[in-house]
Amino acid sequence: MSLRLGDLAPNFVAETTEGTIDFHEYLGDGWGVLFSHPADYTPVCTTELGAVAKLKSEFEKRNVKVMALSVDGLVDHAAWIKDINETQHTTVNFPLIADKDRNVSQLYDMIHPNANENFTVRSVFVIGPDKKIKLIITYPASTGRNFDELLRVIDSLQLTAKYSVATPANWKHGEDVVIAPAIKDEDIPEKFPKGHTKIKPYLRTTPQPNI
Repeated sequence: MSLRLGDLAPNFVAETTEGTIDFHEYLGDGWGVLFSHPADYTPVCTTELGAVAKLKSEFEKRNVKVMALSVDGLVDHAAWIKDINETQHTTVNFPLIADKDRNVSQLYDMIHPNANENFTVRSVFVIGPDKKIKLIITYPASTGRNFDELLRVIDSLQLTAKYSVATPANWKHGEDVVIAPAIKDEDIPEKFPKGHTKIKPYLRTTPQPNI
């Protein structure tokens, strides 16, 4: 199954380190991040799970719940989490799915045979409150993810979902944004009372509207 942006995120019920979880129920009316790991006891994954644990408060500020997946079982997960907590100086504080039967991995197309027939690639899915997929990123197993960048993207997704704007290259929270081309010049003052700059007819910027 090949998922694309805008598709409904497939629901599933899975065993996790925090009990049996129905994915859609777990997300509730908030945002979600589902991300996969090639296997337990792998070095890059260990650093990634530690990084996400340290950023949990940042995800919570954005009303985002995170859930990780590995193709190993709960016993291995429990022992591995002890290693993560020890080596990364944190406490894993989110569910880790046990996907030994590969059900969730296959549902989300996380196993790429040309990369590895047995293990998941480093997939990331950001899911909106409507349970639709807003972002898909796939990394090779050898490359760790930048979770600060993921938070930046979530900031952009949440902003652009509510306002008729887009975020320019390298945008960060608090910086100017781009007014959507569909907005007519004469409608800008009412929609964006903070003012705007017209650089080109198609390139108009305004201060971030939600701060």
